Formats: sequence, structure tokens, C-alpha cells
Amino acid sequence: VQLQASGGGLVQAGGSLRLSCAASGFIFDDYAIGWFRQAPGKEREGVSCISGADGPTHYVDSVKGRFTISSDNAKNTVYPQMNSLKPEDTAVYYCAGKWKSCSSEDYSYDFWGQGTLVTVSS
Repeated sequence: VQLQASGGGLVQAGGSLRLSCAASGFIFDDYAIGWFRQAPGKEREGVSCISGADGPTHYVDSVKGRFTISSDNAKNTVYPQMNSLKPEDTAVYYCAGKWKSCSSEDYSYDFWGQGTLVTVSS
């Protein structure tokens, strides 16, 4: 079971980034893939999640209307598209997998990818 996160980088405020989380070793449609972020000195927080392939999506209030999560079933990959980025979006972003349903609680996720750093300059 493996998740491979990528796509982070440096972007100016108002810009966009698309992260990727490539999954392998499990049946993609049976799992929810969540994205979490952790900023320096802050606790990790759930950002968005998609349940299975093209399933229901969930977002934390601070990113609603700016972030969109989608999946490419053929590639077993989940993509959070992040638009209108703000300096407060700066964090290390992680993807994680759990059985079936989304959750905002990081302890409920079974496996994690490595983080990818997103830095938004003002």
C-alpha cells in the first residue's frame, strides 16, 4: 500500500497549484483519500477528502470555493486543485487513505504519503 504525494512548490498569493496523490497496492474505489496540512507551529488539519472514485467530496471551511478535489480512476490518482492561494495556506500537505468514508480526524486514516511543501508568498 503506497501513496505518493507531489506537486508542491512556491507560488504567489492569488496563484494556483495542483497537487497529486498517486495510490497503489489497494482497490482505489474502496478507500477515501484525504488531504491534510500542517503549518509550522500548528496542528495538522484536514483540508479536503474524496470518498472512492468520483465519490462525495468534503472541504474544510477555509478552502471552500477555492480548492477542488477530483480523482482520475484510470491513474489511481487524486488531485486537489488549489486556487486563489493565500499565505495562510502555506504548509506541508499530506495525503492519506482510509476505508470507505471521509473523515476530518487524522487518527482514523490507515496509511499516509510523504508530505509536499506548499509555500504561498504575499
